[in-house]
Amino acid sequence: MPVESEHDPAVGIANQVLEVGSRLAAGPSARLVDTVFRRELADQAGLFAALGLTDLAHTLAMIELGVIPSAEGSELLGALLRLQTQPEDFSADPTRGDLYTNREAWLAGRTSAAGWLGIGRARREATTTAFLMTLRAGLLELGDAATRLGHTLTARASEWREALMPDYTYLQAAQPTTFGHYLAGFAGPLLRDGDRLRGLYARVNQSPAGCGSSNGSRLPLPRDRLAELLGFDGIVPHARDAMWQADLPIETAGLMTTILTNLDRLAEDLQIFATGEFGLVELDDRHARASKIMPQKKNPFALTHIRGTANAMIGTLAATAAAARTPSGQPDNRLSLYGAIPRAVAGTREAVLLLDEVITDLRFDAQRGLELLTGGDAAATDLAEVLVMECGLDFRQAHRLVGTLVRQTAGSRPLAALSADDLSACSIEVLGYRVELTPAALARALDPQESVHARIGHGGAAPPALDAVLADQRAGLAEIRAWTAEQQERQRASEESLLQRCRERCPT
Repeated sequence: MPVESEHDPAVGIANQVLEVGSRLAAGPSARLVDTVFRRELADQAGLFAALGLTDLAHTLAMIELGVIPSAEGSELLGALLRLQTQPEDFSADPTRGDLYTNREAWLAGRTSAAGWLGIGRARREATTTAFLMTLRAGLLELGDAATRLGHTLTARASEWREALMPDYTYLQAAQPTTFGHYLAGFAGPLLRDGDRLRGLYARVNQSPAGCGSSNGSRLPLPRDRLAELLGFDGIVPHARDAMWQADLPIETAGLMTTILTNLDRLAEDLQIFATGEFGLVELDDRHARASKIMPQKKNPFALTHIRGTANAMIGTLAATAAAARTPSGQPDNRLSLYGAIPRAVAGTREAVLLLDEVITDLRFDAQRGLELLTGGDAAATDLAEVLVMECGLDFRQAHRLVGTLVRQTAGSRPLAALSADDLSACSIEVLGYRVELTPAALARALDPQESVHARIGHGGAAPPALDAVLADQRAGLAEIRAWTAEQQERQRASEESLLQRCRERCPT
Protein backbone atom coordinates (compact mmCIF):
# COMPACT_ATOMS: atom_id res chain seq x y z
CA MET A 1 0.00 0.00 0.00
CA PRO A 2 1.70 3.25 -1.07
CA VAL A 3 1.72 6.09 1.45
CA GLU A 4 0.09 9.24 0.04
CA SER A 5 2.00 12.41 -0.62
CA GLU A 6 3.01 14.37 2.45
CA HIS A 7 1.34 17.38 0.79
CA ASP A 8 -2.04 15.71 1.44
CA PRO A 9 -3.54 17.46 4.57
CA ALA A 10 -4.70 14.14 6.03
CA VAL A 11 -1.21 12.72 5.67
CA GLY A 12 0.19 15.85 7.29
CA ILE A 13 -1.95 15.30 10.39
CA ALA A 14 -1.04 11.62 10.43
CA ASN A 15 2.64 12.51 10.27
CA GLN A 16 2.22 14.89 13.18
CA VAL A 17 0.79 12.21 15.46
CA LEU A 18 3.40 9.71 14.26
CA GLU A 19 6.09 12.33 15.06
CA VAL A 20 7.39 12.29 11.49
CA GLY A 21 9.68 15.26 11.10
CA SER A 22 10.89 15.04 14.70
CA ARG A 23 12.70 11.82 15.66
CA LEU A 24 11.52 10.05 12.48
CA ALA A 25 12.29 11.49 9.06
CA ALA A 26 9.83 9.29 7.16
CA GLY A 27 6.46 7.64 7.64
CA PRO A 28 5.92 3.88 7.95
CA SER A 29 6.57 1.65 4.98
CA ALA A 30 3.64 0.07 3.20
CA ARG A 31 4.76 -3.35 4.39
CA LEU A 32 4.96 -2.23 8.04
CA VAL A 33 1.46 -0.78 7.72
CA ASP A 34 0.00 -3.94 6.21
CA THR A 35 1.95 -6.41 8.32
CA VAL A 36 1.90 -4.75 11.74
CA PHE A 37 -0.21 -1.61 12.05
CA ARG A 38 -3.31 -3.14 10.47
CA ARG A 39 -3.22 -6.10 12.86
CA GLU A 40 -2.47 -3.89 15.86
CA LEU A 41 -5.37 -1.58 15.02
CA ALA A 42 -7.77 -4.51 14.60
CA ASP A 43 -6.79 -5.92 17.99
CA GLN A 44 -7.49 -2.57 19.65
CA ALA A 45 -10.86 -1.91 18.01
CA GLY A 46 -12.79 -3.11 21.05
CA LEU A 47 -10.99 -0.65 23.32
CA PHE A 48 -12.45 2.47 21.69
CA ALA A 49 -15.02 3.42 24.33
CA ALA A 50 -12.72 2.70 27.28
CA LEU A 51 -9.84 4.57 25.65
CA GLY A 52 -12.14 7.56 25.27
CA LEU A 53 -12.97 7.49 28.97
CA THR A 54 -9.27 7.21 29.79
CA ASP A 55 -8.50 10.28 27.66
CA LEU A 56 -11.34 12.23 29.27
CA ALA A 57 -10.23 11.38 32.81
CA HIS A 58 -6.60 12.25 32.06
CA THR A 59 -7.54 15.58 30.49
CA LEU A 60 -9.93 16.46 33.31
CA ALA A 61 -7.35 15.63 35.99
CA MET A 62 -4.69 17.71 34.23
CA ILE A 63 -7.09 20.65 34.03
CA GLU A 64 -7.88 20.33 37.74
CA LEU A 65 -4.14 20.44 38.51
CA GLY A 66 -3.64 23.47 36.30
CA VAL A 67 -1.23 21.58 34.03
CA ILE A 68 -3.52 21.97 31.01
CA PRO A 69 -4.79 25.55 30.65
CA SER A 70 -8.51 25.83 31.32
CA ALA A 71 -9.54 27.15 27.92
CA GLU A 72 -7.54 24.61 25.93
CA GLY A 73 -8.64 21.87 28.32
CA SER A 74 -12.31 22.68 27.87
CA GLU A 75 -11.89 22.69 24.10
CA LEU A 76 -10.12 19.33 24.21
CA LEU A 77 -12.81 17.84 26.47
CA GLY A 78 -15.48 18.98 24.01
CA ALA A 79 -13.69 17.28 21.12
CA LEU A 80 -13.19 14.12 23.18
CA LEU A 81 -16.88 14.01 24.07
CA ARG A 82 -17.77 14.27 20.37
CA LEU A 83 -15.32 11.48 19.59
CA GLN A 84 -16.84 9.35 22.36
CA THR A 85 -20.04 9.10 20.28
CA GLN A 86 -18.01 7.36 17.54
CA PRO A 87 -18.94 9.92 14.87
CA GLU A 88 -19.29 8.85 11.26
CA ASP A 89 -16.31 10.97 10.22
CA PHE A 90 -13.98 8.91 12.42
CA SER A 91 -12.42 6.09 10.45
CA ALA A 92 -9.47 4.17 11.83
CA ASP A 93 -6.66 3.98 9.27
CA PRO A 94 -3.62 1.75 9.80
CA THR A 95 -1.39 4.27 8.01
CA ARG A 96 -1.88 6.44 11.11
CA GLY A 97 -0.71 3.70 13.45
CA ASP A 98 -2.64 2.29 16.39
CA LEU A 99 -6.00 3.31 17.85
CA TYR A 100 -4.49 5.98 20.10
CA THR A 101 -2.78 7.79 17.22
CA ASN A 102 -5.88 7.45 15.03
CA ARG A 103 -7.93 9.14 17.73
CA GLU A 104 -5.25 11.78 18.17
CA ALA A 105 -5.27 12.45 14.41
CA TRP A 106 -9.05 12.96 14.44
CA LEU A 107 -8.72 15.37 17.37
CA ALA A 108 -5.83 17.22 15.74
CA GLY A 109 -7.99 17.85 12.70
CA ARG A 110 -10.59 19.60 14.87
CA THR A 111 -8.75 21.43 17.65
CA SER A 112 -5.26 22.74 18.26
CA ALA A 113 -5.76 21.70 21.89
CA ALA A 114 -5.15 18.08 20.84
CA GLY A 115 -1.47 18.71 21.51
CA TRP A 116 -2.19 18.54 25.24
CA LEU A 117 -3.60 15.00 25.12
CA GLY A 118 -0.32 13.19 25.61
CA ILE A 119 1.05 15.23 28.50
CA GLY A 120 2.55 13.09 31.24
CA ARG A 121 1.74 9.69 29.77
CA ALA A 122 2.66 7.23 27.05
CA ARG A 123 0.09 5.85 24.65
CA ARG A 124 0.81 2.41 26.14
CA GLU A 125 -0.38 3.71 29.52
CA ALA A 126 -3.63 4.93 28.01
CA THR A 127 -4.16 1.73 26.02
CA THR A 128 -3.30 -0.50 28.99
CA THR A 129 -5.78 1.37 31.16
CA ALA A 130 -8.46 0.99 28.48
CA PHE A 131 -7.61 -2.71 28.19
CA LEU A 132 -8.16 -3.28 31.91
CA MET A 133 -11.43 -1.34 31.83
CA THR A 134 -12.66 -3.40 28.88
CA LEU A 135 -11.54 -6.60 30.57
CA ARG A 136 -13.28 -5.84 33.86
CA ALA A 137 -16.57 -5.16 32.02
CA GLY A 138 -16.22 -8.47 30.17
CA LEU A 139 -15.55 -10.34 33.40
CA LEU A 140 -18.74 -8.96 34.94
CA GLU A 141 -20.78 -9.95 31.89
CA LEU A 142 -19.27 -13.43 32.09
CA GLY A 143 -20.07 -13.66 35.80
CA ASP A 144 -23.69 -12.83 35.08
CA ALA A 145 -23.87 -15.49 32.34
CA ALA A 146 -22.23 -18.13 34.55
CA THR A 147 -24.73 -17.61 37.37
CA ARG A 148 -27.53 -17.86 34.82
CA LEU A 149 -26.21 -21.26 33.72
CA GLY A 150 -25.80 -22.28 37.35
CA HIS A 151 -29.42 -21.49 38.15
CA THR A 152 -30.55 -23.44 35.08
CA LEU A 153 -28.50 -26.45 36.17
CA THR A 154 -29.94 -26.38 39.67
CA ALA A 155 -33.51 -25.96 38.38
CA ARG A 156 -33.24 -28.91 36.03
CA ALA A 157 -31.38 -30.96 38.65
CA SER A 158 -34.32 -30.44 40.99
CA GLU A 159 -36.72 -31.44 38.23
CA TRP A 160 -34.81 -34.70 37.64
CA ARG A 161 -34.00 -35.47 41.28
CA GLU A 162 -35.80 -38.85 41.05
CA ALA A 163 -34.85 -39.68 37.41
CA LEU A 164 -32.72 -42.83 37.75
CA MET A 165 -29.71 -43.62 35.59
CA PRO A 166 -26.30 -45.25 35.98
CA ASP A 167 -23.42 -43.05 36.98
CA TYR A 168 -20.50 -43.60 34.62
CA THR A 169 -16.78 -43.84 35.29
CA TYR A 170 -14.44 -44.93 32.51
CA LEU A 171 -17.65 -44.73 30.42
CA GLN A 172 -18.86 -47.86 32.23
CA ALA A 173 -21.89 -48.09 34.48
CA ALA A 174 -20.64 -47.56 38.03
CA GLN A 175 -23.45 -47.02 40.58
CA PRO A 176 -27.10 -45.99 40.51
CA THR A 177 -27.69 -42.25 40.58
CA THR A 178 -30.14 -39.70 39.22
CA PHE A 179 -29.78 -37.34 36.31
CA GLY A 180 -30.49 -34.53 38.75
CA HIS A 181 -27.58 -35.48 40.99
CA TYR A 182 -25.36 -35.78 37.93
CA LEU A 183 -26.24 -32.29 36.65
CA ALA A 184 -25.77 -30.65 40.05
CA GLY A 185 -22.17 -31.81 39.96
CA PHE A 186 -21.44 -29.16 37.33
CA ALA A 187 -22.90 -26.28 39.35
CA GLY A 188 -20.23 -26.66 42.04
CA PRO A 189 -17.34 -25.83 39.67
CA LEU A 190 -19.31 -22.79 38.47
CA LEU A 191 -19.41 -21.53 42.05
CA ARG A 192 -15.65 -21.96 42.35
CA ASP A 193 -15.25 -20.20 39.01
CA GLY A 194 -17.29 -17.35 40.48
CA ASP A 195 -14.88 -17.09 43.41
CA ARG A 196 -11.92 -17.12 41.03
CA LEU A 197 -13.57 -14.48 38.88
CA ARG A 198 -14.08 -12.17 41.85
CA GLY A 199 -10.42 -12.54 42.79
CA LEU A 200 -9.29 -11.81 39.26
CA TYR A 201 -11.63 -8.82 39.02
CA ALA A 202 -10.13 -7.35 42.20
CA ARG A 203 -6.67 -7.50 40.61
CA VAL A 204 -7.82 -6.22 37.21
CA ASN A 205 -9.66 -3.31 38.84
CA GLN A 206 -6.47 -1.59 40.03
CA SER A 207 -5.49 1.46 38.00
CA PRO A 208 -2.23 1.89 36.09
CA ALA A 209 -3.23 5.42 35.05
CA GLY A 210 -0.76 8.16 35.91
CA CYS A 211 2.26 5.87 36.06
CA GLY A 212 4.13 8.26 33.75
CA SER A 213 5.07 5.58 31.21
CA SER A 214 6.75 3.41 33.84
CA ASN A 215 8.76 5.48 36.36
CA GLY A 216 6.46 8.25 37.46
CA SER A 217 6.80 11.81 36.20
CA ARG A 218 8.03 15.27 37.12
CA LEU A 219 4.42 16.30 36.65
CA PRO A 220 2.19 15.87 39.73
CA LEU A 221 0.16 13.05 38.19
CA PRO A 222 -2.84 12.39 40.48
CA ARG A 223 -3.00 8.61 40.35
CA ASP A 224 -5.66 8.28 43.05
CA ARG A 225 -7.84 10.88 41.32
CA LEU A 226 -7.51 9.10 37.98
CA ALA A 227 -8.46 5.79 39.61
CA GLU A 228 -11.52 7.44 41.15
CA LEU A 229 -12.62 9.03 37.88
CA LEU A 230 -12.28 5.73 36.01
CA GLY A 231 -14.04 3.60 38.61
CA PHE A 232 -11.02 1.60 39.76
CA ASP A 233 -10.87 0.33 43.34
CA GLY A 234 -7.29 1.54 43.79
CA ILE A 235 -3.95 1.83 42.03
CA VAL A 236 -1.14 -0.57 41.19
CA PRO A 237 1.46 0.78 43.65
CA HIS A 238 4.62 0.40 41.58
CA ALA A 239 4.64 2.54 38.42
CA ARG A 240 6.66 0.14 36.27
CA ASP A 241 4.63 -2.86 37.41
CA ALA A 242 1.49 -0.87 36.63
CA MET A 243 2.58 -0.43 33.03
CA TRP A 244 3.83 -3.94 32.34
CA GLN A 245 1.68 -6.43 34.26
CA ALA A 246 2.05 -9.71 32.38
CA ASP A 247 0.36 -11.98 34.89
CA LEU A 248 -3.19 -10.66 34.54
CA PRO A 249 -3.65 -11.75 30.91
CA ILE A 250 -2.24 -15.18 31.80
CA GLU A 251 -4.56 -15.44 34.81
CA THR A 252 -7.52 -14.40 32.66
CA ALA A 253 -6.74 -16.96 29.98
CA GLY A 254 -6.27 -19.55 32.72
CA LEU A 255 -9.67 -18.80 34.23
CA MET A 256 -11.34 -18.98 30.82
CA THR A 257 -9.67 -22.35 30.29
CA THR A 258 -10.92 -23.56 33.67
CA ILE A 259 -14.49 -22.47 32.97
CA LEU A 260 -14.54 -23.94 29.47
CA THR A 261 -12.99 -27.21 30.61
CA ASN A 262 -15.86 -27.64 33.06
CA LEU A 263 -18.35 -26.86 30.29
CA ASP A 264 -16.53 -29.21 27.94
CA ARG A 265 -16.77 -32.12 30.37
CA LEU A 266 -20.54 -31.71 30.52
CA ALA A 267 -20.79 -31.22 26.76
CA GLU A 268 -18.69 -34.34 26.10
CA ASP A 269 -20.88 -36.40 28.42
CA LEU A 270 -24.10 -35.13 26.87
CA GLN A 271 -22.81 -35.87 23.39
CA ILE A 272 -22.20 -39.47 24.46
CA PHE A 273 -25.53 -39.70 26.30
CA ALA A 274 -27.28 -38.47 23.14
CA THR A 275 -26.03 -41.38 21.03
CA GLY A 276 -28.38 -44.24 20.16
CA GLU A 277 -26.16 -46.58 22.14
CA PHE A 278 -26.88 -44.64 25.36
CA GLY A 279 -30.15 -42.94 24.44
CA LEU A 280 -30.38 -40.99 27.70
CA VAL A 281 -30.82 -37.44 26.42
CA GLU A 282 -31.96 -35.61 23.32
CA LEU A 283 -31.07 -32.06 22.36
CA ASP A 284 -33.71 -29.72 21.06
CA ASP A 285 -33.66 -29.46 17.28
CA ARG A 286 -32.62 -25.81 17.63
CA HIS A 287 -29.27 -26.95 19.01
CA ALA A 288 -28.59 -29.66 16.43
CA ARG A 289 -27.51 -29.82 12.80
CA ALA A 290 -28.58 -32.32 10.16
CA SER A 291 -26.13 -34.36 8.10
CA LYS A 292 -26.04 -33.44 4.42
CA ILE A 293 -25.52 -37.05 3.38
CA MET A 294 -26.95 -39.27 6.16
CA PRO A 295 -30.69 -38.57 6.56
CA GLN A 296 -30.98 -40.31 9.94
CA LYS A 297 -28.50 -38.13 11.77
CA LYS A 298 -29.21 -35.38 14.29
CA ASN A 299 -25.81 -34.04 15.22
CA PRO A 300 -25.47 -32.27 18.62
CA PHE A 301 -23.72 -29.33 17.01
CA ALA A 302 -24.03 -26.90 19.93
CA LEU A 303 -22.05 -29.30 22.09
CA THR A 304 -19.26 -29.63 19.54
CA HIS A 305 -18.95 -25.84 19.41
CA ILE A 306 -18.44 -25.74 23.19
CA ARG A 307 -15.78 -28.44 22.89
CA GLY A 308 -14.07 -26.52 20.11
CA THR A 309 -14.12 -23.30 22.12
CA ALA A 310 -12.45 -25.09 25.03
CA ASN A 311 -9.77 -26.49 22.72
CA ALA A 312 -9.08 -23.04 21.23
CA MET A 313 -8.85 -21.50 24.69
CA ILE A 314 -6.04 -23.87 25.63
CA GLY A 315 -4.17 -22.46 22.64
CA THR A 316 -4.92 -18.91 23.77
CA LEU A 317 -3.57 -19.70 27.22
CA ALA A 318 -0.34 -21.05 25.75
CA ALA A 319 0.03 -18.04 23.43
CA THR A 320 -0.62 -15.62 26.29
CA ALA A 321 2.02 -17.23 28.47
CA ALA A 322 4.47 -17.22 25.56
CA ALA A 323 3.84 -13.51 24.93
CA ALA A 324 4.85 -12.74 28.51
CA ARG A 325 8.03 -14.81 28.42
CA THR A 326 10.30 -11.98 27.28
CA PRO A 327 12.50 -9.35 28.90
CA SER A 328 10.26 -7.02 30.86
CA GLY A 329 8.87 -3.89 29.25
CA GLN A 330 8.25 -5.38 25.80
CA PRO A 331 5.27 -4.41 23.62
CA ASP A 332 4.81 -8.01 22.50
CA ASN A 333 3.71 -8.77 26.07
CA ARG A 334 0.52 -6.95 25.20
CA LEU A 335 -0.04 -6.05 21.53
CA SER A 336 -1.98 -9.10 20.33
CA LEU A 337 -3.50 -9.58 23.80
CA TYR A 338 -5.42 -6.28 23.58
CA GLY A 339 -7.72 -8.19 21.24
CA ALA A 340 -7.16 -11.82 22.17
CA ILE A 341 -7.99 -11.58 25.88
CA PRO A 342 -11.27 -9.62 25.57
CA ARG A 343 -12.25 -11.99 22.75
CA ALA A 344 -11.45 -14.95 24.98
CA VAL A 345 -13.72 -13.61 27.72
CA ALA A 346 -16.50 -12.84 25.23
CA GLY A 347 -16.15 -16.28 23.60
CA THR A 348 -16.34 -17.97 26.99
CA ARG A 349 -19.48 -16.00 27.84
CA GLU A 350 -21.08 -17.01 24.54
CA ALA A 351 -20.29 -20.68 25.21
CA VAL A 352 -21.79 -20.39 28.71
CA LEU A 353 -25.00 -18.88 27.34
CA LEU A 354 -25.22 -21.51 24.60
CA LEU A 355 -24.92 -24.34 27.11
CA ASP A 356 -27.54 -22.62 29.24
CA GLU A 357 -29.93 -22.83 26.27
CA VAL A 358 -29.03 -26.47 25.65
CA ILE A 359 -29.74 -27.47 29.27
CA THR A 360 -32.96 -25.44 29.34
CA ASP A 361 -34.36 -27.37 26.35
CA LEU A 362 -32.72 -30.76 27.03
CA ARG A 363 -34.90 -33.87 27.29
CA PHE A 364 -34.00 -36.82 29.53
CA ASP A 365 -35.45 -40.31 28.94
CA ALA A 366 -36.20 -41.59 32.46
CA GLN A 367 -37.42 -44.94 31.15
CA ARG A 368 -34.14 -45.49 29.33
CA GLY A 369 -32.19 -44.57 32.46
CA LEU A 370 -34.09 -47.21 34.44
CA GLU A 371 -33.57 -49.82 31.71
CA LEU A 372 -29.82 -49.30 31.78
CA LEU A 373 -29.84 -49.86 35.54
CA THR A 374 -32.01 -52.96 35.65
CA GLY A 375 -30.23 -54.49 32.69
CA GLY A 376 -26.74 -54.07 34.13
CA ASP A 377 -24.57 -54.50 37.19
CA ALA A 378 -24.55 -50.99 38.64
CA ALA A 379 -25.90 -52.25 41.98
CA ALA A 380 -22.81 -54.41 42.62
CA THR A 381 -21.33 -52.02 45.21
CA ASP A 382 -24.67 -51.85 47.04
CA LEU A 383 -24.83 -55.63 47.26
CA ALA A 384 -21.27 -55.77 48.62
CA GLU A 385 -22.09 -53.14 51.25
CA VAL A 386 -25.28 -54.98 52.30
CA LEU A 387 -23.22 -58.18 52.71
CA VAL A 388 -20.88 -56.25 55.01
CA MET A 389 -23.68 -54.76 57.10
CA GLU A 390 -25.99 -57.77 57.29
CA CYS A 391 -23.71 -60.82 56.99
CA GLY A 392 -20.56 -59.68 58.79
CA LEU A 393 -18.18 -60.01 55.84
CA ASP A 394 -15.25 -57.64 55.58
CA PHE A 395 -15.33 -55.53 52.45
CA ARG A 396 -12.58 -57.45 50.64
CA GLN A 397 -14.54 -60.71 51.09
CA ALA A 398 -17.75 -59.05 49.92
CA HIS A 399 -15.95 -57.50 46.94
CA ARG A 400 -14.55 -60.91 45.88
CA LEU A 401 -17.92 -62.60 46.22
CA VAL A 402 -19.87 -60.00 44.23
CA GLY A 403 -17.10 -59.71 41.62
CA THR A 404 -17.24 -63.46 41.06
CA LEU A 405 -21.03 -63.34 40.69
CA VAL A 406 -20.74 -60.59 38.08
CA ARG A 407 -18.12 -62.58 36.15
CA GLN A 408 -20.20 -65.74 36.24
CA THR A 409 -23.36 -64.03 35.01
CA ALA A 410 -21.69 -61.73 32.47
CA GLY A 411 -23.42 -61.91 29.11
CA SER A 412 -26.17 -64.20 30.32
CA ARG A 413 -28.21 -62.22 32.83
CA PRO A 414 -27.96 -58.99 34.81
CA LEU A 415 -27.09 -58.89 38.48
CA ALA A 416 -30.68 -57.87 39.19
CA ALA A 417 -31.77 -61.38 38.20
CA LEU A 418 -29.62 -62.94 40.93
CA SER A 419 -31.41 -65.23 43.41
CA ALA A 420 -30.64 -65.85 47.08
CA ASP A 421 -29.66 -69.42 46.19
CA ASP A 422 -27.19 -68.16 43.55
CA LEU A 423 -25.56 -65.99 46.20
CA SER A 424 -25.29 -68.83 48.71
CA ALA A 425 -23.82 -71.28 46.18
CA CYS A 426 -21.20 -68.78 45.02
CA SER A 427 -20.22 -67.93 48.59
CA ILE A 428 -19.31 -71.56 49.29
CA GLU A 429 -17.13 -71.57 46.16
CA VAL A 430 -15.41 -68.25 46.90
CA LEU A 431 -15.32 -68.07 50.70
CA GLY A 432 -15.63 -71.71 51.70
CA TYR A 433 -18.83 -71.20 53.68
CA ARG A 434 -22.45 -70.28 53.07
CA VAL A 435 -23.54 -66.66 53.12
CA GLU A 436 -27.27 -66.06 53.12
CA LEU A 437 -29.51 -63.07 52.44
CA THR A 438 -33.26 -63.27 52.47
CA PRO A 439 -34.89 -62.77 49.07
CA ALA A 440 -36.39 -59.49 50.35
CA ALA A 441 -33.00 -58.19 51.55
CA LEU A 442 -31.38 -59.21 48.26
CA ALA A 443 -34.11 -57.47 46.25
CA ARG A 444 -33.64 -54.27 48.25
CA ALA A 445 -29.87 -54.40 47.71
CA LEU A 446 -30.36 -54.70 43.95
CA ASP A 447 -33.19 -52.17 43.62
CA PRO A 448 -31.79 -48.99 42.00
CA GLN A 449 -34.34 -46.72 43.64
CA GLU A 450 -33.56 -48.20 47.05
CA SER A 451 -29.88 -47.70 46.26
CA VAL A 452 -30.32 -43.99 45.47
CA HIS A 453 -32.62 -43.34 48.42
CA ALA A 454 -30.10 -44.95 50.77
CA ARG A 455 -27.45 -42.37 49.83
CA ILE A 456 -28.53 -39.84 52.44
CA GLY A 457 -25.11 -38.51 53.46
CA HIS A 458 -24.21 -34.91 52.66
CA GLY A 459 -23.74 -34.60 48.89
CA GLY A 460 -25.34 -37.98 48.24
CA ALA A 461 -27.82 -38.83 45.48
CA ALA A 462 -30.83 -39.29 47.77
CA PRO A 463 -33.41 -36.58 46.95
CA PRO A 464 -33.29 -34.91 50.40
CA ALA A 465 -29.49 -34.83 50.33
CA LEU A 466 -29.56 -33.40 46.81
CA ASP A 467 -32.12 -30.78 47.84
CA ALA A 468 -29.75 -29.55 50.54
CA VAL A 469 -26.88 -29.25 48.07
CA LEU A 470 -29.09 -27.43 45.56
CA ALA A 471 -30.21 -24.95 48.22
CA ASP A 472 -26.57 -24.14 49.03
CA GLN A 473 -25.73 -23.85 45.35
CA ARG A 474 -28.62 -21.46 44.70
CA ALA A 475 -27.55 -19.30 47.63
CA GLY A 476 -23.98 -19.16 46.36
CA LEU A 477 -25.10 -18.33 42.84
CA ALA A 478 -27.40 -15.60 44.11
CA GLU A 479 -24.51 -14.05 46.05
CA ILE A 480 -22.31 -13.99 42.94
CA ARG A 481 -25.12 -12.52 40.84
CA ALA A 482 -25.75 -9.79 43.43
CA TRP A 483 -22.04 -8.94 43.53
CA THR A 484 -21.92 -8.82 39.73
CA ALA A 485 -24.93 -6.50 39.54
CA GLU A 486 -23.43 -4.23 42.20
CA GLN A 487 -20.12 -3.93 40.35
CA GLN A 488 -21.85 -3.29 37.04
CA GLU A 489 -23.89 -0.51 38.61
CA ARG A 490 -20.75 1.01 40.13
CA GLN A 491 -19.05 1.03 36.72
CA ARG A 492 -22.10 2.51 35.03
CA ALA A 493 -22.37 5.25 37.67
CA SER A 494 -18.63 5.98 37.47
CA GLU A 495 -18.77 6.37 33.70
CA GLU A 496 -21.81 8.64 33.82
CA SER A 497 -20.21 10.75 36.56
CA LEU A 498 -17.04 11.21 34.51
CA LEU A 499 -18.97 12.18 31.39
CA GLN A 500 -21.07 14.64 33.38
CA ARG A 501 -18.01 16.27 34.97
CA CYS A 502 -16.49 16.68 31.52
CA ARG A 503 -19.69 18.14 30.08
CA GLU A 504 -19.76 20.71 32.87
CA ARG A 505 -16.25 21.84 31.91
CA CYS A 506 -17.18 22.37 28.27
CA PRO A 507 -18.53 25.63 26.84
CA THR A 508 -22.26 25.47 26.05
